[in-house]
Amino acid sequence: MQNTPIERVKSAFLQAIMATLLSIFIGFSFKIWLAQWIAKTDLALFHTVVDIISLSLILMTGFRSSMIVSYTQTKNDRDIINIFRFSLILMILLTWGIVLPYIKHQLDINVSYLEVVGIILGLGLKVYFTNLLAMYRLYHISNKVTWLEPLTNLIMFMLCYYLLGLSSLSSLFAGLTLSSLVIAAYMFKHRREFIATRPLSTVQLNPALLSFVKKSFSASLEAGASILMIYITILLTIQHFSLDELGDFQVVVRPIFTYMTLLFVFPIYRFVLPELAVCVRNNDFLQIKKIKRWVYSLALLVAATFLLLMVFYSQQLVLLLFPEQYIGAAPVLLHFSMFFLFMMLNAYQLAFIKAQGRFTESLIIRISGILTLVCSFYIYSQFSVHVLAIISALGSGYLMMFILSSLLERQILKQNMLSCKV
Repeated sequence: MQNTPIERVKSAFLQAIMATLLSIFIGFSFKIWLAQWIAKTDLALFHTVVDIISLSLILMTGFRSSMIVSYTQTKNDRDIINIFRFSLILMILLTWGIVLPYIKHQLDINVSYLEVVGIILGLGLKVYFTNLLAMYRLYHISNKVTWLEPLTNLIMFMLCYYLLGLSSLSSLFAGLTLSSLVIAAYMFKHRREFIATRPLSTVQLNPALLSFVKKSFSASLEAGASILMIYITILLTIQHFSLDELGDFQVVVRPIFTYMTLLFVFPIYRFVLPELAVCVRNNDFLQIKKIKRWVYSLALLVAATFLLLMVFYSQQLVLLLFPEQYIGAAPVLLHFSMFFLFMMLNAYQLAFIKAQGRFTESLIIRISGILTLVCSFYIYSQFSVHVLAIISALGSGYLMMFILSSLLERQILKQNMLSCKV
């Protein structure tokens, strides 16, 4: 086992990259295969429904960062987990009662109630066990889940379509539900090998737990704000552009956006944040500096490589992987690559800010990104009617968050230096 936080970060991060590359190969191959024979409108419909449901449940992933920080400080996992359980149950019920009717009646999307309910329950269980793995820093199980998840999704889709004879769209919904349940069971089984299940019980709120609830509320809103940026992008595309352009975004751009985020951004929250929290608790500023230097170097290398690939090969990449009808996604991918650096750097800065327990400031930075996205789109749309106005506005939102988080990070570092001198 690695001795220092920087060594643990490097080891877990690099293992996560390998696991995510395997996940990308399986998942993206699956999406490419689906794009060859399933109607473009059906795929756009499926991804849109899942996005809407994920918007509500992703609030619970916001608990992850507060669970990590609070457990590092207090080691009171029983009460932390029970607060999370009650909150997750409430969120699932709210999603069932509010989001499901919105999908069916407001957006008039023709999917059955059973399919949507299955997605809600499956994703809810997966969020629960994923958060526990993160809190206990069980990195090796998390990395296995990364590539098992798309593989299970592929197997369940084929089971539903070829063996049960469901339609392609129904197989997509049923396959995702079944794969989420299988992955949740896998995480439950292997987590119990290291950490016993904490009993369901009432919670006696003390000052530390009240602080955890406050942090969790802010972190949940921040997670919602993070997904809301993508959700707003989708809604703006639906409102101002054609279903064909929505298909370009959902089938081509969105998967690549997701995979790049899974590969290089999410590991920062999964592995860097827990180690930063440990460093902050121990006042180990030298390790914090080493972690930051390593993350920044990796970000510059990844972002420069991604940008060069998109500048010279974006069209060839789209035509190689997808039918010609998706060629409109190439310029969107190019613009996305231009601001990916800010996504990685901002992820580190927000992780550092949350490791300090400053969740409210992190939420404010996220909200500023959303406001910048919306305002930028309506400014850019005055000069261009192309869908690039949306992706450029999204980039402007991430740039604004990078600027604000940089300023706050610098302020925190100065305060830490002054407190050390005192």
